[in-house]
Amino acid sequence: MDKTTVEVDISGKKRVHKSSTRKKNQKKICKYKKNRYFWEKYVLAMDNTILLIIDPQNDFCDAKGALYVPNAEKDISNLVTLLDKYGDQIDEVMLTADDHIPYDIAHPSYWVDKDGAHPKPFTTITLQDVKDGNYNTISADDRDITIEYLEQLEANGKTHTIWPVHCIAGSWGADIYPALLTKICDWMDGTNKRYYIVRKGWYPYTEHFGAFEAEVQYPMVETTLFNTPLVRVLNRFSKILIAGEAKSHCVNNTIKQMMDKAPELMDKLVILEDAMSPVTGCENFANETWEQARKMGAKVSYTTTVFK
Repeated sequence: MDKTTVEVDISGKKRVHKSSTRKKNQKKICKYKKNRYFWEKYVLAMDNTILLIIDPQNDFCDAKGALYVPNAEKDISNLVTLLDKYGDQIDEVMLTADDHIPYDIAHPSYWVDKDGAHPKPFTTITLQDVKDGNYNTISADDRDITIEYLEQLEANGKTHTIWPVHCIAGSWGADIYPALLTKICDWMDGTNKRYYIVRKGWYPYTEHFGAFEAEVQYPMVETTLFNTPLVRVLNRFSKILIAGEAKSHCVNNTIKQMMDKAPELMDKLVILEDAMSPVTGCENFANETWEQARKMGAKVSYTTTVFK
């Protein structure tokens, strides 16, 4: 006959168990402890590496691209060599990709000036410009959400820039640069490992530079919110190699978002300096970020030395 026992759990609540039930629960606890021991000892402590490549797309990396970043082909070549020489030491590859539609808050066609003309690429538009009528949304229906966006953006100390139309979903410009994609597929076939693409930027009412979240988040639009699952994936690795385009913007903002909202990743982060380049005229944009990243534990290295 089963005996009845009273146990007190960690919350202080009393629970009544029969002895046979108690034995079953003890077995489950032992199994859990063994699994947790395995996870902590062998998975979390594993020496493994993920290569995170930011926006290696034709519009950024090809000289014919709409928003070509000078020297991007060399950056890609260095990544191809890295995968060729040290691919067996890379456990996973993750790419991010800009994914826009033509009608986007950062594209000229979204805006008109006083004369009805679209702004030129690289124009800066401020909240005061909109209030003063220097620029307006081409659709009156979008004025309120645009003002809200600029208010939040400027409150965060940022400015709004118009870019050439780029990385249109489904277009050549949005495709992954072929030489890199071919090498990644070869690496995958040769190692039985895998790669992922994290897409960002489809929501037209906010910029989305960094991999983790849009410049302004909209609670009802999940893709603009902080990407917690991405943090969980990166946390599985002991080393995060980061590369891609452009150093001054999307790479820079990705690292800033790590520092602000996922600081536990920083001592795993290795910035591959010879696998990223800045937008022309923005060569110093990332300097402060790099300095702060180093203070938080990140390292700066090169594709030629990172595994030596």
